[in-house]
Amino acid sequence: MRILLAQINPTIGDLHGNTEKILNGIARAKKNSADIVVFPELAICGYPPEDFLLLPHFLDAIEKKLEEIIAASSGITVIVGTPRINPTKTEKHLYNSAAVIQNQHLLGYQDKTLLPTYDVFSERRYFEPSQCLNIWELNGKKVGLTICEDIWQQGDSLKYTTYRRNPIQELKALKPDLFLNISASPYTTAQFKERLKVCSSAAKTLDCPVFYCNQVGANDSLIFDGYSLSFDRHGNAIACAKGFEEDFLLVDTEKSLPPIKLEEHGMSDLHQALVLGVRDYFSKSNFKQACLGLSGGIDSALVACIAVDALGKENVIALGMPSRFTSKASFNDAHALVKNLGITYEEVSIESPFKSYLELLAPYFEGRPREVTEENLQARIRGMLLMAFSNKFGYIVLSTGNKSELAMGYTTLYGDMCGGLSVINDVSKMQVYALSRWINREKEIIPQNTIDKAPSAELRSNQKDSDSLPEYQVIDHVLQAYLEEHLSPQEIASRYGYSEALVQGLIQRIHKNEYKRRQSAPGLRVSEKAFTVGRRFPIVQKWV
Repeated sequence: MRILLAQINPTIGDLHGNTEKILNGIARAKKNSADIVVFPELAICGYPPEDFLLLPHFLDAIEKKLEEIIAASSGITVIVGTPRINPTKTEKHLYNSAAVIQNQHLLGYQDKTLLPTYDVFSERRYFEPSQCLNIWELNGKKVGLTICEDIWQQGDSLKYTTYRRNPIQELKALKPDLFLNISASPYTTAQFKERLKVCSSAAKTLDCPVFYCNQVGANDSLIFDGYSLSFDRHGNAIACAKGFEEDFLLVDTEKSLPPIKLEEHGMSDLHQALVLGVRDYFSKSNFKQACLGLSGGIDSALVACIAVDALGKENVIALGMPSRFTSKASFNDAHALVKNLGITYEEVSIESPFKSYLELLAPYFEGRPREVTEENLQARIRGMLLMAFSNKFGYIVLSTGNKSELAMGYTTLYGDMCGGLSVINDVSKMQVYALSRWINREKEIIPQNTIDKAPSAELRSNQKDSDSLPEYQVIDHVLQAYLEEHLSPQEIASRYGYSEALVQGLIQRIHKNEYKRRQSAPGLRVSEKAFTVGRRFPIVQKWV
């Protein structure tokens, strides 16, 4: 049997555009003499559709698009993800389903059994779980079919839940000849390795080939990396689609393919994920140009590089907004980066408005020392300038704060936090350095001095981040252990040899600044636990 995995990039709610991608995939499958063409989870509407699923007319429109797909299926079997009305009228009114279509006939649906409702997922909000798993007789083969999460219980890779049912074990008793899984599995830096593990485990358990079709593309904060996979019955990977782009993987089950070695791609994948996140955020929102504040520091330099790779140098505008505290080194570094990237650069000094604000507030602040208030004035002036350029010229402002700064509240609300998209707010400071060195792997793009110098907000004379914060490596250790592993302060202190007071103080800062992050720009998720999506803590609390 020849199976084509159609790894497409759907847009949420673009029913016409998504259906066109599906129809084109069917045509490609026919051209390549495929017997079955497989599309990702909820491919017709895009994943995750969220509360669009509560709109009856949205569901009606999906049903009409499904009819178009059925009409196009002459001579081929099509597996496509779609929501559907629950005819039993039990708790939830929808199923998350895979429609099984053959030669212009809808054979039926396989509904999703395990509905993730943790981290970034809220599927139990909308969907009823499947009550049974079926074997589908397709082209003379017994085919097992599941949807995304259904495969993960078998792999023992779930962190936040344990389900009562294991669809892979249930299918084992039905003895399928081959197994298909359609997915919308978001990217994180650790996800690819886990996917290999769960798919290999499913193949060994079922003793049959496994075909895994994943969505690609970015929708808001979530980035989907693709990398659709095929495994032989022994659990060996034998084929893999490209990452971070649409691709079509054709596998013939009658041909014996040798195992391939698949490894994580580290910084390359993280960079591609961020680039794809920016590109799709803009293209799917019908925007083309971005602007950002370029300080001469490493965070804004990295965001500028990502923006250029995503949008093209002609669509990136950098604003230099020097103050009385801007160093000559930062000025030179910013200009060197602009030259290396070939982007447009405009310089607008903030000295005049800053001076005006100081004079305006002087009668009210008389007798009080200058401190963070005056520092934040500068950041907020810069935010106003960026938003003015955005309003006047239609640019999307890219916020440049990293995850470590957001965790500590080392950002200015309505200042450097402003923007339409926060590009690296789920990238820790140490990852920022690693990504910057990766970008410079062949030639210097980010000035080496930008990487080497001590980080500084430059909002007062001779300021360094280390004046207000521990070393970033310390912060990042605590972030990883507390946010992603949920370790206690005592466990973290013991692991790294830090004092409990230091760890407790950092954790207190994380929670103290929850109110800031609630007001930040939407950000791209690349870790197991991001601040912008998938993490819910109250602003007002007394536990920490």
